Amino acid sequence: MDIVVCVKQVPDTTEVKIDPETNTLIRQGVPSIVNPFDKNAVEAALQLREKYGGKVTILSMGPLQSKEALKECLAMGADEAILLSDRAFGGSDTLATSHALAAGLRKMGKVDIILCGKQAIDGDTAQVGPEIAEHLGIAQVTYVSKITAVDEQVIRVEREHEEGYEVIEAQMPVLLTVVKSINEPRYPTVKGTMKANRKEIPIWTVDDVEVDRDALGLKGSPTQVRRIFTPERRVQGEIMQADTAREAAALLVKRLVDVKII
Repeated sequence: MDIVVCVKQVPDTTEVKIDPETNTLIRQGVPSIVNPFDKNAVEAALQLREKYGGKVTILSMGPLQSKEALKECLAMGADEAILLSDRAFGGSDTLATSHALAAGLRKMGKVDIILCGKQAIDGDTAQVGPEIAEHLGIAQVTYVSKITAVDEQVIRVEREHEEGYEVIEAQMPVLLTVVKSINEPRYPTVKGTMKANRKEIPIWTVDDVEVDRDALGLKGSPTQVRRIFTPERRVQGEIMQADTAREAAALLVKRLVDVKII
């Protein structure tokens, strides 16, 4: 079984910086981590390999520093990793990103299962996984909380939603996006980390994959960010101090009247 996990290196959420000219994230020199939901996807892939055999390959698109994210996934136990990195990919929105990743997947050849985290914590769009499936013309199941069976070319999963879950069967090849509750990602081992550091990670540029250059980067991104700003901090509320609840309620009503809310 050939399994590919699409992962993204995201800025540490406490260290986000924005380019004021392009309104895009500045990634160079910013502390980064593997997108947490993508770690769940990696763990799901490793568990599938352990149960059914096969190979797990990690695929990512980003600057060269994204190699660190790929090495962490290799240290967890993945077999191979590939990085799509080129200036032409810079500034891509979800549609342009999915174009590039789909092109990379086509170059890889036969793939049975593609796994993604349900969303990235920097954009929170949950769009890239489904868009990849659309570009490739394959089945997709989102918000997967459990993979219950793989039988020949059919996979059965449980899909989480607000009122419970659905049991869905799909023909492979298939793309699945997974939620956090699907598993607990394993930690990289010392042996795995040493092996990952010795592993050569191929870098594919735009010339290595068959893709329309006009569909990449800022030019291929229909999403346009007009402005990014930090919301004003809210003023801390007041606490009504009184001996009884009735007196506190009376003070609250008086205060609301004073500020003309009621």
